[in-house]
Amino acid sequence: MTYDSKIFDVIVLGAGAAGLMCALTAAQRGRSVLILEHTNKVGAKILISGGGRCNFTNLNIEPKKFISNNQHFCTSALSRYTQHDFIALVQRHGIAYHEKTLGQLFCDGSARAIVAMLMAECAHGNVDIRTDHSVTQVTRTDHFSVETNAASFQSKNIVLATGGLSIPKMGATGLSYDIARHFGLRITPTRPGLVPMTLDPKDSELGTDLSGVACEAITSLSKTRFRENILFTHRGLSGPAILQISSYWHEGQTIMLNLAPDIDIADKFLKRKKSNPKLLPQTVLSEILPARLAQALTTAHLTATELANIPDRALVEFSNKMKSWPVIPSGTEGYAKAEVTVGGIDTNDLSSKTMQARHVPGLYAIGEAVDVTGWLGGYNFQWAWSSGWAAGQAV
Repeated sequence: MTYDSKIFDVIVLGAGAAGLMCALTAAQRGRSVLILEHTNKVGAKILISGGGRCNFTNLNIEPKKFISNNQHFCTSALSRYTQHDFIALVQRHGIAYHEKTLGQLFCDGSARAIVAMLMAECAHGNVDIRTDHSVTQVTRTDHFSVETNAASFQSKNIVLATGGLSIPKMGATGLSYDIARHFGLRITPTRPGLVPMTLDPKDSELGTDLSGVACEAITSLSKTRFRENILFTHRGLSGPAILQISSYWHEGQTIMLNLAPDIDIADKFLKRKKSNPKLLPQTVLSEILPARLAQALTTAHLTATELANIPDRALVEFSNKMKSWPVIPSGTEGYAKAEVTVGGIDTNDLSSKTMQARHVPGLYAIGEAVDVTGWLGGYNFQWAWSSGWAAGQAV
């Protein structure tokens, strides 16, 4: 193993969104910066995000759309480096983009443009980037010493930017948590977030495979509500509204689904019963919901007969259930399918302004490694940019 005699100002562990942002910010302030990445490429999760187009931020960033044991922790970084700052960077590099829905911004072309932009900014600051360097140990005396499988390095400051546990096939590990614990920082309990949810087939009221069926719905859990599409899968439920609510869900909790947010289903049934009593209930419901879902729901909850033979009360009760359908997931599809990790390095142990550990000078943590998790739709990328920038300004 070789030993690099140079003492860097900053070593960033992880070449993802937060790590690259921190490195380029520090380097352009005149700091000597080294990035160590254990995989063979930089920005791996950036490249696969947004279906390959990278949902790089959201126009509607605000602290209440982030989950943390300390709801206010993210406010400082998000207010000092905003979505508009990152958009200006994207525009400066001539990257075409568009708003899709709900303030979500995507590249018109490939996510590779965002990685190329970050790499160009790193090059402008002479950032030294080493891939295929797996960190085996981090210690501290006068300086931090970082041992890898390929070489040893020293630095005045270390930034933990290796992300969380989501999508291990992309190289996710618990390294940041391990190093944080080694230096006495606490880790809040972690769980998969923005993840599809599973249903136990024997508990299903529908008794049929609805895989591939999608509809707009409102998902709710306590006071938290999301209105977007849900998607039935062979294992349970997915789609944006389910991914959103999954970040708030804990085992055993009931999620409520409103399958027809803007429609008075009961009124529709009763009017159709009067105007055309020979209609079957699934025929009426299929005017509101996908046919396969309408068939499954009516088969499970109503007699297979004409509307004329179904009491008004039964139609009203069924309609009310469709507006407030309780679902108890058996679990989630885990970190393998989770877009983010909820929980992480305890924000009580970090400065919200600099991201530096309160009791370990020179140790910083940013991005997904920290107990800050955003909504679906560019929020987590903005947290990466903002927290990376904050640390990059401080090191």
